[in-house]
Amino acid sequence: MRKIIASVLVLAFSGGAALAEMQIALGAPWDGKRIPKGQHCSLQGGKGATPPMRITGLPAGTAMVVVEYNDKSYAPLSSKGGHGIIGFPVKGSSADLPSVPGMTERFQGGIRLIAKARSTGQYASDGYLPPCSGGRGNDYRADVKAIGQNGAVLEKVTVKLGRY
Repeated sequence: MRKIIASVLVLAFSGGAALAEMQIALGAPWDGKRIPKGQHCSLQGGKGATPPMRITGLPAGTAMVVVEYNDKSYAPLSSKGGHGIIGFPVKGSSADLPSVPGMTERFQGGIRLIAKARSTGQYASDGYLPPCSGGRGNDYRADVKAIGQNGAVLEKVTVKLGRY
């Protein structure tokens, strides 16, 4: 009986800890429902950039936030940063990630390209590839990872960017 009570207490307290996880809010004009006008790739007349993000609840020891951009509707670019991976240096328990331009590997303020988009041919990009599905309703998401000084992933949250 004591083991059962102890197990219930452990579960109750671990559930409470989950409430302190990272929270992410997209900055305007991004709403998580539809990709904003003009934020798609240049092949379709856009001049896309990453969405700005406000992150709260960063785990203690977070040195960098790494964002992997994916198109969940297109298998070759649906995971592990298919549309690119960008690292943002951070300090403290919250961070404001600025919007950075697509199609380039050059950023300011210590922001760095971890991996360029895996797209090829006319869709190839030197950095982040903005949504480029032609408006077919593809599901774009970002895996946001808090990274410690030693490179370990401290926490991961997936945020819906919108459909295009």
